[in-house]
Amino acid sequence: MKKNILTLTLLSILTASSYAADYQAGDFVVRGGLTNVNPDSDHASVILGGADSTMTLTTDDSTQLGLNFLYFYTDNVAVELLAATPFAHDVTIHDKNSVLNVDGVQLADAKQLPPTLSVLYYFDTESVIKPYVGVGVNYTIFFDEQFEDAPKELGLSNLELDSSVGLSFQVGVDYLLNDKFHINFSARYIDIATEATFDVGGESIGKADIDIDPMVYSVMLGYKF
Repeated sequence: MKKNILTLTLLSILTASSYAADYQAGDFVVRGGLTNVNPDSDHASVILGGADSTMTLTTDDSTQLGLNFLYFYTDNVAVELLAATPFAHDVTIHDKNSVLNVDGVQLADAKQLPPTLSVLYYFDTESVIKPYVGVGVNYTIFFDEQFEDAPKELGLSNLELDSSVGLSFQVGVDYLLNDKFHINFSARYIDIATEATFDVGGESIGKADIDIDPMVYSVMLGYKF
């Protein structure tokens, strides 16, 4: 009997705390934590003078400080802005046919900012676990693109990466610690495609269409105002 009473009491406390912490229309949430951008592992073909050079490019992952800002229009629907400090990516060239004898060499590095505006839908769970799904639009800005010293010695220069606009899809969950704080876990796919152009020996003949298409993973601590 005492065990049953204790169980009912604990369930009542958990239920009460979940209702007290539930999101409501007008709530504003700020989150901060780690965000990892993990690009697609597919190789991008390098075009020289309009022809396939047989060389390819890959881009590595990057982890930075991530920030989220949410505003709840209803108890279930929120608008989210994903922001972050700049992500830095190394670009590696693969030269299996020894066109330039640079197989596996770090070709360049570039920084990017991927602000993403999304609409989230939170499911009713009546618990401290709040799962959601979201869809949004991403605008990625590339800057500080530059070749490493070895490629420069081969006559490569003037690297530029175009900005990208694409869709974003995500799933996530908030674990409510109390009526103010929560821990957030999320995973999202972002459609990021850019065209890299560069000069070879002073001529503008280099090009590569790079589908970065990363998975973006975040672990954050959130606060509800």
